[in-house]
Amino acid sequence: MKISVIGLGYVGCVTGACLAELGHDVMGVDINDLKVGLINNGKSPIVEKEIDEIIEKVVTNGKFRATKNITEAIQSTDLALVCVGTPSRPNGSLELNSVKMVSSQIGHVLKNRSRYFVVVIRSTVLPGTVENVVIPILERRSGKKAGRDFGICMNPEFLREGSSVRDFYNPPKHVIGEVDRRSGNVLLKIYEHVDARLFRIPIKIAEMVKYCDNSFHALKVAYANELGSLCRAYGIDSHAVMDIFCADTKLNISPAYLKPGFAFGGSCLPKDVRALTYETKRMDLESPILSSILISNKGHIAKVVNMIMNFKGKKIGFLGLSFKGGTDDLRESPIVEVIEILLGKGFDIRIYDKYVSIARLIGANKHFIEKEIPHISDLMEDEIGELIAFSDVLVIGNHSAEFASVAKKLDRSKTVIDLVRIVDNYSKIRAAYHGICW
Repeated sequence: MKISVIGLGYVGCVTGACLAELGHDVMGVDINDLKVGLINNGKSPIVEKEIDEIIEKVVTNGKFRATKNITEAIQSTDLALVCVGTPSRPNGSLELNSVKMVSSQIGHVLKNRSRYFVVVIRSTVLPGTVENVVIPILERRSGKKAGRDFGICMNPEFLREGSSVRDFYNPPKHVIGEVDRRSGNVLLKIYEHVDARLFRIPIKIAEMVKYCDNSFHALKVAYANELGSLCRAYGIDSHAVMDIFCADTKLNISPAYLKPGFAFGGSCLPKDVRALTYETKRMDLESPILSSILISNKGHIAKVVNMIMNFKGKKIGFLGLSFKGGTDDLRESPIVEVIEILLGKGFDIRIYDKYVSIARLIGANKHFIEKEIPHISDLMEDEIGELIAFSDVLVIGNHSAEFASVAKKLDRSKTVIDLVRIVDNYSKIRAAYHGICW
């Protein structure tokens, strides 16, 4: 396939060279004379393991060359990978001048091009950039329509400096954000010999994936450093602790706890985070991540309260009272906190949770219910049908299995506030639907 790679920095250089090694005909484009000259002489403009040998080989066999002429590149290729930089401005926002300039240049060339062409943004840009910035520029300059006259995709890269060649050939995933299937089909051809799990998704999701990845990587580094400082203060080998932590692939290094939803609660997480935060203060250690966890959790509870406040005067029914479905544990349940706040503001509330109803009679939490929250216990319905009949608005507070079928059966007279994404395809719920993070 004939590919142009626009921007021969770290990502563009590695991407272009590796695609050429796979057998594609690649033309690199950059405004920097030195970069263009180095590549055309078979030398790498970046320092990276294995890249020197690859560039020397693909330039020698005619599969990779560089130019400053973007018009020549677009006219002689079928797909362009835009790999220009998107640096930070002083206020933290992205500088998109290079993306805008390249989009304008490509659009100008497409104006007089008859063959179908696909523009692929590989630069890291925030959600909405392709749809609200890139596509309008391309359409205005070309006089053509994206998804009809030319294709456009978002294809984030997952290359780490120091191992980028290995990462290119062994990526964690292929992410193709596409304006239509035709665009994505063309892009997919360039990776047909690079095996990885494939995600074909809307463009905005593809844009967000890169930020989700990188912010989590940054969080992991900072979290490990905070825990390491606390371990050092205790005289503990932090690497031994983290080796054990990372060995747990069921809960720790896994998808567990990483689905957006409601606040955490229960007998362990709040108490243990509180204890660690206290210890870091006692030892005069800085722990901004640990210290912000409970603050963030409180903010999520406040967000739910504010959502429900929009329904002042409506009857509110809560499906689930315990912090986790299938249990009767009410200790630091965030739903209990939400209900107490709303009761103080005069809301008419009823609650259904079959496990808590059992606990009122025989469970381990009987004493807690009777002594700590009798005012809430008195609001409980024994039958789920009674709660539905009472409620104008139903708040789904935990993942008890029976709540999914209830949500699907509600008619348009009801409103659902879903704190746990009780069903994946919530568009099929007939009631007015509000998700907390989706």
